[in-house]
Amino acid sequence: MDDTYRDRTSLVRGAKDIAREAKRQAVKKVNKAVDRAQDEYTHRSYSRFQDEEEEEEDCNYKQGGQYGEPANDDEGSSDATEGHDEEDEIYEGEYQGIPNTGQAKDNQVNLGQAATGKDRQELESERQADEEELAQQYELIIQECGHGRFQWQLFFVLGMALMADGVEVFVVGFVLPSAETDMCVPNSGAGWLGSVVYLGMMVGAFFWGGLADKVGRRQTLLICMSVNGFFAFLSSFVQGYGLFLLCRVFSGFGIGGAVPVVFSYFAEVLARGKRGEHLSWLCMFWMIGGIYASAMAWAIIPHYGWSFSMGSAYQFHSWRVFVVVCAFPCVCSVVSLTFMPESPRYFLEVGKHDEAWMILKQIHDTNMRARGQPEKVFTVNRIKTPKQINELIEMQAETGNWFSRGFVQIRSELYGIWLTFMRCFHYPVKDNTIKLAIVWFTLSFGYYGLSVWFPDVINHLQSDEYASRVKTFSKERLANFTFNFTLENQIHSDGEYINNRFIGMKFKSVTYIDFTFKNCYFDDVTSLGTYFRNCTFLEATFYNTDIDDSKFINTEVINSTFHHNKTGCQMTFDDDYSAYWVYFVNFLGTLAVLPGNIVSALLMDKIGRLTMLGGSMVLSGISCFFLWFGTSESMMIGMLCLYNGLTISAWNSLDVITVELYPTDRR
Repeated sequence: MDDTYRDRTSLVRGAKDIAREAKRQAVKKVNKAVDRAQDEYTHRSYSRFQDEEEEEEDCNYKQGGQYGEPANDDEGSSDATEGHDEEDEIYEGEYQGIPNTGQAKDNQVNLGQAATGKDRQELESERQADEEELAQQYELIIQECGHGRFQWQLFFVLGMALMADGVEVFVVGFVLPSAETDMCVPNSGAGWLGSVVYLGMMVGAFFWGGLADKVGRRQTLLICMSVNGFFAFLSSFVQGYGLFLLCRVFSGFGIGGAVPVVFSYFAEVLARGKRGEHLSWLCMFWMIGGIYASAMAWAIIPHYGWSFSMGSAYQFHSWRVFVVVCAFPCVCSVVSLTFMPESPRYFLEVGKHDEAWMILKQIHDTNMRARGQPEKVFTVNRIKTPKQINELIEMQAETGNWFSRGFVQIRSELYGIWLTFMRCFHYPVKDNTIKLAIVWFTLSFGYYGLSVWFPDVINHLQSDEYASRVKTFSKERLANFTFNFTLENQIHSDGEYINNRFIGMKFKSVTYIDFTFKNCYFDDVTSLGTYFRNCTFLEATFYNTDIDDSKFINTEVINSTFHHNKTGCQMTFDDDYSAYWVYFVNFLGTLAVLPGNIVSALLMDKIGRLTMLGGSMVLSGISCFFLWFGTSESMMIGMLCLYNGLTISAWNSLDVITVELYPTDRR
């Protein structure tokens, strides 16, 4: 009877061991998701403990029934070791909520392998279900972490990046007149500077936004801000207009990633109840960037004395100093970002559970310590991670050289960015993408177009007023006279200068028509907006002047000599120069954004995103329409301030809507 019972017990124990081993192998082959693997692991662990308790009871019963018969050591060894491997160990990290590495790898599915028998559509369906479950769980985790010191630290760091974006937008309009004058840009190429920067920003937004879904928000933001800072700083030193355009293109390309990455980054550490308000507050840094750029332009550019030169070939004027100063917010953001962690939501999206859990714990502990509750424990033990679908790339590491491997890797990353972009036009986000693209285009076209156009409008209005005060002289004849003062805003016609000397003087907006210069001497003369039409120069001498062929229109130069002519275009700023007024007006227009920012931040979560977006766009469109009837500077300034104040609410609500309508892997 005892032998029969012992055989039956051994048979049952062996069957259980075989069942456990078969179950473990099945889990590996089917590539269960991490949560399923963890649930299965918990079930196996609990079953094992139950089996051990049952086996202990069996052993006790057997020992009691055999009355001193020695126990079977082989059977005890089998019960303790058979079917047992290192993957069944509960290690300390798992108790803290960090899954075993082997289990995380089981959650990855390579499309190049046909081991699971599932096609891509089924895998993506599973991943979509996992993402929906993760979104619900992540919201609860963020609520447990609380809102406090960590979010405010990240708020100011990302605010510096957004401030750099605001500065970049205004730099274009502020340096446009000065840069074109300094580099002798003809009217045909005057508009390129304002166009290429926005072209770079458009391409940059596409590239950096896709890259952020591939390598992470923080890493992408560090790279794009570094690119912007480097080329913005370099552009202040280049002399040629072509090189300057190229540097500003790359600078715009870098800053193009600030807005899409910053809002995605910050939204992923905010609970939904606080997202609209705090993203609106974050938009204030864009306004601060505009105020900073306006104030620096007002304080720096008109001061011609801040410039220096190295010979006549290298000129470093005050507007270049302004470009250098405007790169400071970008540098500050790069330095600050090095101390911040990656987005935990991104880590979960790519299957890095360990890193995400540690960052969430850091957020929780930082906020709890700031609240005076350091003893409060982070209770999250397991976080959902979606199924990972990895594209296999054939890269012959043994035979290929480093160049080919690098080329294949770069190509695969760019292809991944393109795939991410195209997924925005797939169900269920296709309709949202088209609608949002239309809204973004119309809003950007209006706002950025006015930002570049308005300084020229102010200049045009002031030029008309300046031209109305011109002084005219006709049929004058002057001989043996020395000019050592400034001639400004004058027209001279049908006259003659004989044996006159022009020493250390300036011509500003002076035009000579049908005039004759005989035996005249020009020394250290600067001419700005000065032209000679249908004039004649007889035996004249030009020494260290900027008068060249571009100033002569249908003019004859007979027996005249030119020595040490100045190269480049000469810039002068007087106290009444219109730049003071232009920059001050832009300062007021940027400051007018403040009330709209406050209103949108306070009402975003109360009246809804769409209501605020629609109302703001309608009201700003009406105010923009009245700009058409502006005939005076005061009216134009008032309409501009009103338009900026109304438009900012649309920008804020559009930023929040865009972040919330897309899943994490397509933000």
